[in-house]
Amino acid sequence: MKVAMAALCVVMVSGCSTITQSDTQVLALTSVYEGNPVQASCTLTNDKGSWAAVTPANVNVRKSNEDLDVVCKREGVPDGLLKAVSRAAGSMWGNIIFGGGIGAIVDHSRGNGYDYPNQLPVKMGESSIVDKKVSTEQAQAAAAAQQPVPTKVTAASSPQPVTPAPQVK
Repeated sequence: MKVAMAALCVVMVSGCSTITQSDTQVLALTSVYEGNPVQASCTLTNDKGSWAAVTPANVNVRKSNEDLDVVCKREGVPDGLLKAVSRAAGSMWGNIIFGGGIGAIVDHSRGNGYDYPNQLPVKMGESSIVDKKVSTEQAQAAAAAQQPVPTKVTAASSPQPVTPAPQVK
């Protein structure tokens, strides 16, 4: 009875990500050579399995804390290699903070608490890494660069006429 009760408690508290997220993820796989899209036969591999696809494709893979390796081949074209970095999902951090670690252990072993970048752009003849964290940081930096920088207004020696800006309706 105690063993059954303990198992029930573990199941009830285990894994916020297990409840809210799947252990699989659909990834958009594309391949280009010299700037042009090409069809290539690709193999995606992590410690949870291996998946084959011909680009362009949406591939459903098992998530893992391990990175995803992608190898694409096409006759007459050099192979394309890509590594998709696995990152902890937000629900994994919630498990660690609020769940006391049991849920995090379950989600870690199942892969539910991790995500890969959604886009896997393989460049034939090259080896590259895609990282969701780097992409997010680059997007934030680009957005910050596009925001207008406040400027200090100083009084001119001779007043200039001010034309009101047109109103958008």
